[in-house]
Amino acid sequence: MIFRNISLKPYNTFGLDYKTDCLVILETEEEAIAFFRERGSYAEPLLILGEGSNILFTSDFKGTVLYPRIEEIKHEKHDDSNVLVSVGAGVKWDNFVEWCVNNDLGGVENLSLIPGLTGAAPIQNIGAYGVEVKDTIERVIAVKLEDGSLTKFTNEQCRFKYRDSIFKREYKGKYLIIRIYFKLSTNPVLNTSYNLLKEEVEKLRGETLKNVRQAVINIRKRKLPDPEILGNAGSFFKNPVASISAANALREKYPSLHAYPDQSGGMKLAAGWLIEQCGWKGKRTGDAGVHNKQALVLVNYGNATGKELFNLSEQIKSSVFKKFGITLEREVEVIGIT
Repeated sequence: MIFRNISLKPYNTFGLDYKTDCLVILETEEEAIAFFRERGSYAEPLLILGEGSNILFTSDFKGTVLYPRIEEIKHEKHDDSNVLVSVGAGVKWDNFVEWCVNNDLGGVENLSLIPGLTGAAPIQNIGAYGVEVKDTIERVIAVKLEDGSLTKFTNEQCRFKYRDSIFKREYKGKYLIIRIYFKLSTNPVLNTSYNLLKEEVEKLRGETLKNVRQAVINIRKRKLPDPEILGNAGSFFKNPVASISAANALREKYPSLHAYPDQSGGMKLAAGWLIEQCGWKGKRTGDAGVHNKQALVLVNYGNATGKELFNLSEQIKSSVFKKFGITLEREVEVIGIT
């Protein structure tokens, strides 16, 4: 399906009313392959968009937006302890997590209620409560935009890092992910290492897949605003990683610093805590603001523009650097004129 000069408001969780020259909805893998092989007279550049849960538009998009709506979940194969499941890029991520839990398959339950489509999960290497999606991905199938050819990426070839992958770097804008293969466990070892999660699971009377999922949902609903009610893109900034010596120096000055070991060998600092210490939590300028329960979340109270939200993020970055000497990196991708 092709739409011209259409509003992107329904396609971004900030609810920003910018337009695109052309919107193309791809319903099947065959449509996606054909689109890039035939390459009609569509305006360039191309932007691949899911639910827009990690996007900040700051102006109209002069080009073509591609929206994959390939919705299919399939059992591929299984053995005594694992099941291989393939998922279309257009499946809502939380619908997939719910499907896994209902089918007693473990591995992604800690990632419950994360917004977006499954096709975006490997790009961002989404993570929460001690789990990253890379831990369950076996391979990713993508269409090369240049010629419509299919390419298979193994987990190793995706080069996953914290909130990062090859699709955000070398291959950004070069491939459309259409299907992901997940290796899930029939005998999962549940991860409740985060104290907050462990406490919530205990309230639900025991560690089960369904209880872990429900605990995550309960916590997220308490801490994070619903984008259907209050426009936002979830965590706006990444948690920065500092050297152990730098983190220890900061802790001497700020004993309540939230920091924990990172797999890189450094210390991961809680960006939300840093922002809150700079006085931003609950602060609002016009309709652009910082959520009053989670300083890591920027919100649109109704009529904020993308530029206003971007400028707010720049002010936050500046104040955190001034106070702590730490440079925050946006997790949200900015699209448009800044």
